[in-house]
Amino acid sequence: MTTVVPTSEEDPALSVVRFTSELSWADAGPEVMESQVKSLCFEAQECIVMGRWLDLASLMLTSADLIFSKVSEKDLECIFTVICNLVTKSETLDESLEMAKHISTKITQQPNDKPALRLKIMFNLYNLLENPYSRFFVYMKALDLAVNGKATEYIIPSFKKMDDFLREWNIGIQDQRQLFLKISNILKESKSSARDSFKFLMKYLATYSGEDAYSVGDAKEEAIRTIIEFVKAPDMFQINDDEVEMWVVRAISAKLIGCKMDQMNKIVIVSRCTERIFGQDQWQTLRAKLAAWRGNIANVISTIQTSKITEDSAQAVQGLIAR
Repeated sequence: MTTVVPTSEEDPALSVVRFTSELSWADAGPEVMESQVKSLCFEAQECIVMGRWLDLASLMLTSADLIFSKVSEKDLECIFTVICNLVTKSETLDESLEMAKHISTKITQQPNDKPALRLKIMFNLYNLLENPYSRFFVYMKALDLAVNGKATEYIIPSFKKMDDFLREWNIGIQDQRQLFLKISNILKESKSSARDSFKFLMKYLATYSGEDAYSVGDAKEEAIRTIIEFVKAPDMFQINDDEVEMWVVRAISAKLIGCKMDQMNKIVIVSRCTERIFGQDQWQTLRAKLAAWRGNIANVISTIQTSKITEDSAQAVQGLIAR
């Protein structure tokens, strides 16, 4: 099979349209094929001249989708590289996003057919995009593709860069919830990633901090799952001996705890800790403490008043005696 090689004689996109349409209509006979190829190439040329990049992408994807199982992976990668590159020609971010949606939707429609190649194409598309949200959208589609195509081993390594991705994407709470939960579910299926799965599940639940009871109810199942996972394997959160001192120092620096470290006996003596949340239980505790302090202050005031009355009475008696 001949690989598509762009030349100076013809636009790369037009070369792809010609190549894919010839393969798509090959079984229809020479005359029909020639007519269809001519028509499609004319339409593609018109799109190029008019700068209708979204229409051109749709045209190219239709033919490319039909030949996905007919050509080598090398040819497919070349074809989709040209198609994906169309997003760089768009003059607006909105059009670029629409093109990214259209391309990624087509690529992910049949996840079980060459899933590794499809993921490679998706990441190529991701790298060509400038708009952060467009990149986030493509990444989420890649997650779905990896799950449905049973190829999560190709996507899991990217989770280590998630903090960098989040800073780049700058996505809202709803998108964060969708992302964290999807990643947690992917990692849950990997036996060696239970701890990381729990970490992203906690990130998901943390997005509900400060929400009303109705919103928090949406996370009920995940909250129950978190508790179950912790009960099933509490030792997954243990840290190595050589990491203890570092984490204690960090906690002290963040004013989360007050403690002393007995390095000889390998003991940490905690004298004070700061609540990470302040909910109903913490308000009840604070109320009880304030009530106790109020009672103590009332007792002090009462004692002072009694002492003053006694002192005044003694002075009055002494005055009567002096007379």
